[in-house]
Amino acid sequence: MSRYFAASLYALVAIGLEADRTIQQHQNLVSESDDRPRTVTQHLSKQATKRSVSVAPSTPTTQQTKSCCSLEETDNADNQSSQSATAQFAALTHDRSFVNKHEEPLPFVFEGKGATVTVKAADGTDCSGYEIKPAKATNNVIFVIHEWWGLNDYIKKEAETLSAELGARVIALDLYDGKVATTREDAGKYMQANKPERSKAIIAAFQKYVGTEAKIATVGWCFGGGWSHQASLAVGKQAVGCVIYYGMPEMDAAKLSAMNAPTLGIFAKQDKWITPEVASKFEAATKAAGKSVEIKIYDADHAFANPSNPKFQKEMAEEAHKMVLAFFKKCFA
Repeated sequence: MSRYFAASLYALVAIGLEADRTIQQHQNLVSESDDRPRTVTQHLSKQATKRSVSVAPSTPTTQQTKSCCSLEETDNADNQSSQSATAQFAALTHDRSFVNKHEEPLPFVFEGKGATVTVKAADGTDCSGYEIKPAKATNNVIFVIHEWWGLNDYIKKEAETLSAELGARVIALDLYDGKVATTREDAGKYMQANKPERSKAIIAAFQKYVGTEAKIATVGWCFGGGWSHQASLAVGKQAVGCVIYYGMPEMDAAKLSAMNAPTLGIFAKQDKWITPEVASKFEAATKAAGKSVEIKIYDADHAFANPSNPKFQKEMAEEAHKMVLAFFKKCFA
């Protein structure tokens, strides 16, 4: 009995110990099972919290919204006022409606009496233009500045027409250094790439080329209209007359006060870019500087008189041309 009792007792102890181990293992498994999900849940919760904090925008107050908008508007206004006239016009290439307003030129080849002439800029680089010399030598010089297409054959023809009608020495300047656009896209790229410093260097080179006795008048359309004004400003006391066809004019009072020549500005009532308001502001600024200016606004749209425009408005373009001839004759008198 004693041996049987001892064996039974031993078996019971062994069973108890095994049961304890099983219970402990189960508890460990439960503990591990509980710990893992809790840790992942906490991690996801933190990540979700982080994402919600970083992604969800804070809602600005009405005052904050107004301040942001006001600041943006102020910055835009400041940028516009600080931009040069040439930069403002170049920025129009980002306006698709402005780009589309310019009809692409029809193919045209002009064989005139003029010739391409190359001169050196102050930095030693070549500058070119198309020059027409009248039969009789003269100090009356006209710088013709092309549209945004570049110095194409339409501009060369216009330059020859002016020379024949006025008996003047005419040079159509090439501000694109040989590049001529036939598509709107290329014209926009060339106008954007145009560097004011380079254009001024070209103007200075041709001013030197025509000599100190030359009386210089300028004319241009669109891109060239703005640069006609800049050219007249650049040649200083040699300037005798400036014609701007709906180009962005200079508005800076200090620069206008240095203008030596009268200006004829031809603008278009329907122009959405170089608007009648721009023309009016320019007229007021020029008169405030004590300089002579005449403004003519036609009931037409931008580019109505461009030589390269296949849809130019003939009647008004011809009337404007007659005004230009009369103006230049007075300037050269």
